[in-house]
Amino acid sequence: MKPIVQISLDLTNIDEALETAALAMRAGVDWLEAGTPLILAEGLHGVRKLREAFPGVPIVADLKTMDGGYLEAEMMAKAGATHVVVMARAHEETIKCVVQAGKDHGVKVMGDNLGCPDMVAGAKFLEDLGCDYIVHHIGYDERRGIAAQGKRMPSPLDQLKEIVAAVNVPVQAVGGLSLEQAISTPKYGAPLVVLGAPLTIDADAFKTADGNLEDSLRKICEAIHAYGDIKI
Repeated sequence: MKPIVQISLDLTNIDEALETAALAMRAGVDWLEAGTPLILAEGLHGVRKLREAFPGVPIVADLKTMDGGYLEAEMMAKAGATHVVVMARAHEETIKCVVQAGKDHGVKVMGDNLGCPDMVAGAKFLEDLGCDYIVHHIGYDERRGIAAQGKRMPSPLDQLKEIVAAVNVPVQAVGGLSLEQAISTPKYGAPLVVLGAPLTIDADAFKTADGNLEDSLRKICEAIHAYGDIKI
């Protein structure tokens, strides 16, 4: 499949999110993500506003669902999301419910392995239950906590090749990647490239990063799209 560039709108204000999304689309981004902070701040309203402003553009609702799987996925689908996120650490029945809601409402399910003791097994578990994509994710708090102890900060690149080899669905790597690392993920066989905190968003303030973001994003998108087809 061809590489896909997704921007994570980890913002807490819908107006700023819409402005950033418009800029990202002009720069060549393929998918928009209603990040967890945006969903917490704006809820279904935020997803509806994104859908109204960008008809036809895939929208990922990063719910990080842990329970009430069918209802959460259904609500986001009706608001205009095309993709929803469920956690591997949720109960098996919750994941099954999200997958069923995806089938019933025409949305794709992204399974997130954040916090799994065995990240590879977590990814395989999600695929076996019917998830359409795997998000290989090292969490924000986990990275900061380990770094504060003076230890090496973990990276999703550490096991990315193993994750890609273990599953037969597209993989996305998330969590503390530098710009160069994010651009390199298709080389690992992971065609879904997410850009967000701290690449294009200020990770601490959750505001759009300073500088010429549009020009930077355009160059990033060109570099990622230049990979061509990635074997899954």
